[in-house]
Amino acid sequence: MLIRSRRAVMGLSTLGVGAMLLLSGCDFWPPALQAQIEQLHSEAQQAAADKALLQNQLNAANKAKEELQIRVEDLTRVNKEKSAMIANLEHTIAAAKERAAKATKSSAVKPAAKPAVKKAVKPAAKPSARPHSVKKPKPAPVR
Repeated sequence: MLIRSRRAVMGLSTLGVGAMLLLSGCDFWPPALQAQIEQLHSEAQQAAADKALLQNQLNAANKAKEELQIRVEDLTRVNKEKSAMIANLEHTIAAAKERAAKATKSSAVKPAAKPAVKKAVKPAAKPSARPHSVKKPKPAPVR
């Protein structure tokens, strides 16, 4: 019985020490496991720093994208305005060319018609008692 009671005391004491270790936590880790845990902690910190850096770069890129998008919209609007101006100027130039062509045609037709009329209207030269005076023909008006 003595052996049984010793075993019971020994079992109870082991159980008590185990319960105390369980409640207080065990700070012992094998060295290989400790090194692995420290490495994982450092990798997690490095990953968090990289994530923050990439997030900052992403925010900067998004801001630059928005600014460029605004600039593209402004340039598109200006391009449309300039295209409308160019079309208007081309229309104005075409109209001016047409007016110039019509003016050239009408001025070319009128001088040709006037000399023909003048030739037909000229009276025949009559001998007169007066001395012959030579009249200079008037120059045709230039248009």
